[in-house]
Amino acid sequence: MHVEEWLQAIPPVWICVIVGVVIGVESLGIPLPGEVVLVSAALMSAQHVVSPVWVGVCASVGAIIGDSIGYAIGRKGGQPLFDRLGRRFPKHFGPEHIARAQRVFDRYGMWTVFFGRFVALLRILAGPLAGALRMPYWRFLVANVLGGILWAGGTTAVIYYLGIVAERWLKGFSWVGLVVALLVGLGTTLYIKRKALRAAGESPVPGPDPEDGQRSISVTSSE
Repeated sequence: MHVEEWLQAIPPVWICVIVGVVIGVESLGIPLPGEVVLVSAALMSAQHVVSPVWVGVCASVGAIIGDSIGYAIGRKGGQPLFDRLGRRFPKHFGPEHIARAQRVFDRYGMWTVFFGRFVALLRILAGPLAGALRMPYWRFLVANVLGGILWAGGTTAVIYYLGIVAERWLKGFSWVGLVVALLVGLGTTLYIKRKALRAAGESPVPGPDPEDGQRSISVTSSE
């Protein structure tokens, strides 16, 4: 069953709860379709099935809390945690994924947490990696809160207003206007993702440095 069809069978208050829970669990480092659930709920809010404000609030809270718990798990588990995750979820936590994300963290620090919200790979890894790399929690929290609100609230608002505009144009048979709106929305989304990828330094992992070798997380389980 399609995600939106599944959500439509649920009372509005539980839609918001599910959005927050799915996004929160995804932010822990568990691969779930958080973005798909958020977009589906935002589209439903444009159809007046659920409040867009509560969708955005629950999504933001889930993102912030989930990332914070992920940070704590990463700080406690360190390298052994990522070794276990790599064996369990090789498509998301394989050595090349961890190495790429770590290089981004080494270069951009707390901005990786902020922009990581807009990049699928970093959205899953940001919290646990920040904890494992011992990023100061206050820096992580600032980037986490700002990134979570901008991503969740912004995505909800954009999808909601695009849905409202599309509904009005459909009623007036303005197909040209609808196509233009969809193209503008798609272009805006691609532009934001491209900027996020560029800012976060998302690129193929280069070869090992001959001087200091390939780095890895050196943190072990503690506290």
